[in-house]
Amino acid sequence: MTDSRIPTARLGADGPEVGVQGLGCMGMSFGYGPSDTEASRATLERALELGVTLYDTADAYGAGENERFLSPFFKAHRDEVVVATKFALSIPPDDPTRRIIRNDAPYIREAVEASLRRLDLDMIDLYYMHRRDVNVPIEETVGVMADLVREGKVKQLGLSEVTGDELRAAQTVHPIAAVQSEWSLFSRDIEAGVVPAARELGVTLVPYSPLGRGFLTGSFANAEQDLTDGDFRRQQPRFTGDNAAANAALLAPVRALAEAHGATLGQIALAWVQQRARIHDLPVVPIPGTRKPTRVEENTGATGIVLTETELSALEPIAEKVAGDRYADMTFTSAGRE
Repeated sequence: MTDSRIPTARLGADGPEVGVQGLGCMGMSFGYGPSDTEASRATLERALELGVTLYDTADAYGAGENERFLSPFFKAHRDEVVVATKFALSIPPDDPTRRIIRNDAPYIREAVEASLRRLDLDMIDLYYMHRRDVNVPIEETVGVMADLVREGKVKQLGLSEVTGDELRAAQTVHPIAAVQSEWSLFSRDIEAGVVPAARELGVTLVPYSPLGRGFLTGSFANAEQDLTDGDFRRQQPRFTGDNAAANAALLAPVRALAEAHGATLGQIALAWVQQRARIHDLPVVPIPGTRKPTRVEENTGATGIVLTETELSALEPIAEKVAGDRYADMTFTSAGRE
């Protein structure tokens, strides 16, 4: 692995150039079972050395713990990194296992101040609405977010899991720099409405879970059997029971291309996502998550892999054959509202 830095892409129509691959930091504090703090800190540093500059977190990841964990790294490299965090998943004090979607003005203002305190920053570079509350007009929510920009608390605005029409409505209030949605060989529903809208409006696509939450790497075959009790993937339909077995069989063409390129399954899956930028003619900055320096080296290595049209065609049928939804409840996703 060389230390050459990865290429860059623009974040929004007028935003900064960021590494063409970002880093999802959730798993360092939440969701994927026990984490090694020192290994996670080393991963952050290694990612930056390789040109990864967009770092993604949220206030709901570990009830703010992920933001606190990342704060020293962000402060040490403030001029080199783009800090992205999110609001909308409120955690009731009496039940920390629940999440309530809130997009109302009082909550947004409370959430941004809390994130700024935990991050120990004066400004958030990219502030996302994490999930959409359909009871609050999106124009109203984005209006409050736009006020945060004018007040100097937020630099750019992002939305997560919105439909194409919701993105267009939001854009009438304030420019949206990025839309974050799941996009991978297993999850392509955003291509129908969200991707065309983003291209039309000059919005960068930030795919989360581009490795299918690790399933596309072949690191596990059945969440219930292979993952620890605290891993939230044990509750996701695609990774359990008969669905898991059916989906594992879909990795055969990915494995064949990995062997042909002398690459890993994950690198082929990421290369496919990175090439969506050319295919759909818009900036694409996936944010694979990892907690190991060797994995971030592997992931960034995928930016140098170019799949031929024939190879892309071999991967094309996978998504339509996937068994099970990406969440048990899809109403909170763009696909559930399209």
